Amino acid sequence: MILRSSPVHGCGCYTLDPIRSGAHVAEYDGPRMTKAEADERYADRDITYLFGVQDRDTVIDGFGTAMFINHCCEPNCQTEEDEEGRVYILALRNIAAGEELTYEYHLYDSDEDDQPCYCNTDACRGTMFSEAEVRRRKKLGLPMTLKKKSRK
Repeated sequence: MILRSSPVHGCGCYTLDPIRSGAHVAEYDGPRMTKAEADERYADRDITYLFGVQDRDTVIDGFGTAMFINHCCEPNCQTEEDEEGRVYILALRNIAAGEELTYEYHLYDSDEDDQPCYCNTDACRGTMFSEAEVRRRKKLGLPMTLKKKSRK
């Protein structure tokens, strides 16, 4: 894998070799901490590489290549958490050499009113929030801004 500029967001992770459907692409690894600890640690930072696991009160503070895999509403990968709480990124389909690796973030909380998506795919929902989080926010009347889809 190689890191380079991405049309989705800043830096992206690209494969150098073809990847077959179902293959383990990477592990999302790094120090683990509570969400409260992460909120305190990154209170003044706009960009974090946190991945919620297990009971959703534990996060992985991303370290390594996997933290640069961008969100997409029409991804070529997905995440899977095993019994020990390790998080793997798996290929959803065959991926050609040179393709950017992506997965759906399914964000379930944020201090922000929006978490815009910039994937610009036909399936783009305009947000990195999970569908359940979008419904929860609407039900509670929480503010939420969806990015308007741009014309290609």
